[in-house]
Formats: sequence, C-alpha cells, structure tokens
Amino acid sequence: MLIVPGRSGKDLCDPHLGISRRAVLRVGGSGMLGLALGSMFRLKAQAAETAIGGGPGWGKAKSIIMIYLQGGPSHLDLWDPKPEAPESVRSVFKPVDTKLPGVQFTEILPKLAGINDKFTMIRSMSYTPNGLFNHTAAIYQMMTGYTTDKVSPSGQLEPPSPKDFPNFGSNLVRMKPVSEPMLPFVMLPRPLQESNVVGKGGAAGFLGKAFDPYTLYPDGDDMDMNKMDCIKVDDLKLPGDVFAARLERRANLREAVLAGQQKLEKAVADQKLDAYYDQALQLVISGRAREAFDLQAETDDTRAFYGKNTFGQSALLARRLVEAGTRVVELIWPKVANSDNHSWDHHVGLTERMKNRSGPMLDQGLSALIADLDTRGLLDETLVVAVGEFGRSPQKGVSTSGNGNSADGRDHWPYCYTSVIAGAGIKRGYVHGKSDKTASAPLENPVHPGELLATIYHAFGIAPETIVYNHLNQPRELVKAQAATGLFA
Repeated sequence: MLIVPGRSGKDLCDPHLGISRRAVLRVGGSGMLGLALGSMFRLKAQAAETAIGGGPGWGKAKSIIMIYLQGGPSHLDLWDPKPEAPESVRSVFKPVDTKLPGVQFTEILPKLAGINDKFTMIRSMSYTPNGLFNHTAAIYQMMTGYTTDKVSPSGQLEPPSPKDFPNFGSNLVRMKPVSEPMLPFVMLPRPLQESNVVGKGGAAGFLGKAFDPYTLYPDGDDMDMNKMDCIKVDDLKLPGDVFAARLERRANLREAVLAGQQKLEKAVADQKLDAYYDQALQLVISGRAREAFDLQAETDDTRAFYGKNTFGQSALLARRLVEAGTRVVELIWPKVANSDNHSWDHHVGLTERMKNRSGPMLDQGLSALIADLDTRGLLDETLVVAVGEFGRSPQKGVSTSGNGNSADGRDHWPYCYTSVIAGAGIKRGYVHGKSDKTASAPLENPVHPGELLATIYHAFGIAPETIVYNHLNQPRELVKAQAATGLFA
C-alpha cells in the first residue's frame, strides 16, 4: 500500500480528492525531472580525484567567464600595435597610451586602455596548426586542448560527436560541482560555429550529456542587437498549474513509489538518487537561476554601461550568473566565425568593420565586465579570459589559409596573437611575453592554447595532468600541457 506523506490535495482547487490515478501517473513527470536535471547533478558529483598540485594561483578561482572571440581578432589592430612596422603591416588605427607606461593599444580600445592595470595581456599566444588553420579545428583545440585526426583539407571538422574531447567547462563542473541550486555551466548567446559546423568543441563529448552546458540562445539572428531582451527560460520555471508545494508533493509521491520497489533500491543504493533529485528540484523551486537571467532587474545605467547590444548584455548576464553561483560561463562572440559585419574574421573591410562594429562592442563590454566584477569584489575569485582561435596575418592582403583577402584585410595567423586574462590571482597590469617587430612570432615566453587551458585548470585547483576516461575507457589527461604559473601574482 502506498502512503504519500503530507496533506492530500489541500492546496488544489479540488481539495476533496485524494491520491488519484492521475496523481500516480504524475510520478512519471517528476521522474522525468529526475532523469534530466537529477541525473545531471548525480553524474556531476562523480568527479575524479585530482592530482596533487600547488604553486602560485592554485585554487584561487571559483568561477570563470570565457569571452570567446570566435573569428580570430587582429592583434595588430587591437592590443599589439606596431607603429614602426612597414605600411603593409602596421595598423591604420593610431596607437594610444594605456594605464601602463610603455604599453600601447590602438584607438579602437580606449576604455580597455584605461583599465589595463586590472588585467594581464598575453602577447605571445602561439601554436603551429595541424593542416590549414581554419576556424573549426582551431576552436576545437582552444576549447578542449586537443586536436582531432579528422581535419579536412579546408581545416574544417565533422559535426560534434559523443566521442569528442570535452569542452573545458564540462571538465570543470564535473570536478568542481556547484554547491548552490544554480546552473553549473552556461553558454550564450549563440553556439560556436563555422559555416554549417555548429557546436564543435562546445559540448561534454565523451563525458556524457549530463555535463553539457545549459545553452541560452535567444530568438533572433546575429544582426539583432536586442535579442537579449527575448530571453526565455521556460524550463527553469514551474508550469502555470504547478507551484512549489504541489511539485514537492509529487516528489513525496515519487519517493513512496520507489520505497515499494526493493529491487530498484538495491540496484541504486550507491547512487544517492534522493540527493540528486532534491538538487534538481531545488534548482527549479528556488528560482535562483531564473532570477539571474532577469536583465530587467538591472538599472538602465548599468545596462548602458555594458553596451546596449548583444555582446554587452551577454557580458552583463555573465556577471549576474557567476554572482548567483554559476561555475562556468562561456560567452561566444555573437557572430558566426567566418562571416561579415561584426565578425572578427576580417578578410575584407577590416578598417570599417573593426572601427564601427566589432571594436566598440568589445571595448565597452569587456571593460565594463572587468571593472564591474572588480568593484563588486568578484574579480578576486572569478577568472576572466578573452581569446580567439588565432590572430591575423601581419601582412595585409595576402592569403595564409586559402582564403581571399582585400587590401585592408588580414588572413588567419596562429603563430602569434594576444589574449587577455584577469582575476583569481592573475597579475594586474602585466604584459606576459613579447612579439617581434611585426607581431609575426613571439620573442619570449610563448603560450600555447593548451597551456592557457592548463592555467585555467590550475586556477581551479585541478592539476592539468588529471586523468579522465574516454568513451573507450582509455585514460586521457585533461590537457597535455603545464600551467603558465608566471601569470599569477
């Protein structure tokens, strides 16, 4: 006989009813929640033991915001100008002084130039690609730390596969599960994409879907600068006919059914299903995640501070998410990697596009995010990383990847480019590495994308050589690289 704890139907419009067949069938509904969010939390708690680590910056980070500049921005036209270089190399944009003596940006980044005493610039990002260096293969490497064997002659890859290496965010939330009723890993406002290859390197791969990010992709195309006002998070709120007490009663009913199934109990005795179901239930009931997504809760001044466009409002939402307890936020630049307008893939029209579109959006949004996190005291425990899959060719108008380029366009260049990193023990006002006279190659302290990922793991107190097991149960390191501990204070 089933005994369901609590009052029978007292909070319903039909309080004279007790437990009905309909109510019993609703166990399936709560079970679905358990199989979705509940299973996700259960699997996330199966974190592997990490190797022993230590050193500068070890374990300083509680969360990370990855600003992924898909498309590959030109370092020469943003962070690493070379005003003495030949005309065919130097930027058309004037160099401007920054807060750091002797360090210049271009005029495209006046706001970031005013706060670069809060972050580190890595001017020596560098790697030699496997085959032609086009976006998808480079994105996959940056996000997973691994290259793939199946690279087409164009450098593109096959679509995402369950056999893929996991995105670094999936590894992080598996090994460092959240303790609050909050989404652990969020990706917004669009997927990683080159042409028709969508999402490669952006999922949990062989770790399983339980570690996939929660994807927040508002309606509207990449040219809709107001799309963040159209956020829908229906799966994080209760249906109109189900409020918290009622859902909790369904949970009690589910527990009663499970209590009558001794074989099932025995089979899952070590799985702690109640704990994981409760965690999923509290995520929905608490409303914490739903409230974090509410940009309308911010003042008009704050929203304007970040920029009233997709990137700026996404950066603001990223701050709200980590403030609420999200471990990993990946903010993907809101344009297909290989496209036009505000894409960073400046094969043509670099001068106009960077000056009037992509440049101002990045300058305002990223500077606001770093400054706001710092003001709120969140930068001490939040790692902020801004990086693309590569830089752009020093020589204008030449082809390095098989693409055509206009006279003011630059092609792909993985051999030397710049990234920005801040927070969680990272040095303030520091330039790591140095490029040569044409920003073609590092002169000192080169940093491979794998080393940047290793640095991220290190900041979370996870040794980069920690072993995970792939779909064939083969051991694999998180990343085959060492952390660049010189980045930490």
